[in-house]
Amino acid sequence: MRAAVITEHGELDVIQVVEDLPMPEPGPGQVRLKMKAAALNRLDLFVRRGWPGLKLDFPHVIGSDGAGVVDALGPGVAGFAPGDPVSVDPSIYPDEEPEGDYENQSRNLAIMGEHHSGFAAEYVVVPARNLHRMPDGFSFQEAAAASLVGVTAWHSLITRGNLRAGETVLIVGAGGGVNSMSIQIAKLSGAQVIAIGSDADKCQLATDLGADQVINRQEEPNWSKAVYLMTNKRGVDVVVDNVGAASLNSSIRCARVGGRILIVGGTTGYPVEINLAQVFSRQISLIGSTMGPHRDYMRVMDRVFAGELKAVVGKVFPLSAARDAQATLEDFDVFGKVVIDLER
Repeated sequence: MRAAVITEHGELDVIQVVEDLPMPEPGPGQVRLKMKAAALNRLDLFVRRGWPGLKLDFPHVIGSDGAGVVDALGPGVAGFAPGDPVSVDPSIYPDEEPEGDYENQSRNLAIMGEHHSGFAAEYVVVPARNLHRMPDGFSFQEAAAASLVGVTAWHSLITRGNLRAGETVLIVGAGGGVNSMSIQIAKLSGAQVIAIGSDADKCQLATDLGADQVINRQEEPNWSKAVYLMTNKRGVDVVVDNVGAASLNSSIRCARVGGRILIVGGTTGYPVEINLAQVFSRQISLIGSTMGPHRDYMRVMDRVFAGELKAVVGKVFPLSAARDAQATLEDFDVFGKVVIDLER
């Protein structure tokens, strides 16, 4: 079986396309899929490089998003049949009770492509409960591209962030998969959206997705001041920030009194020094969010399949070019998602 794998942690050269992985067999409650498309996230770069405490079974298949057709059913599986087109919730939820209010708030939550091998393989075994039946004819590439970023954006904005119609949302960074989906979810919810883009092309693409106002940080490096003035010195209700160290203080300055900062990642690093006086005196909430419960996955994918939300596919690569796919993602040289076509 062909797959894109890493056999050790390191730079791009550790990615290999192999031909001899064993065919996986579905166990009780599992389904084997013939994969049609896999999508990459910045998570894939972190997994490839590794971090203390991450223990993988090598060879490790890359890719935390996927879509395909049902190939074989394990014992006890009902509701699906061979040939069904499906998208996959990439979270592996433990049977234990979560520590918080949602099933993704568990210490033992696992993610395919991170803790378990991912989707960039000809065949993959997944829990049947993770599947969502796709409409006939829907693009496998778009379904794969929507999954992880969709549930992440939906859970942070709607479930954790309690976004309401009429509020103003700032999206810090217009080009990433989570941010392109956040723009659309915010608009679908009746919010006004301001997006920060790194160049004119990404600002235009953010506008095309529905952003009401965009700020090109090449032209406005002090974008927090621009947001402050743009909102008549009030600030925004909600900020979505997955940039991290380079942007968090600016994001805090952009929030209104009583505003919410949704922290969904940290692509520029995690250690950050903040002015606590700004947080408590202005009563700003810092809300961390990652992934989401399965019900949020189903909700967001229902809207993708209905055409209310669109997965932004930036570039598509064949499986043989998996290394080039990660290089493109690593260089920030794409708006939207990088997808691997398993049929090429």
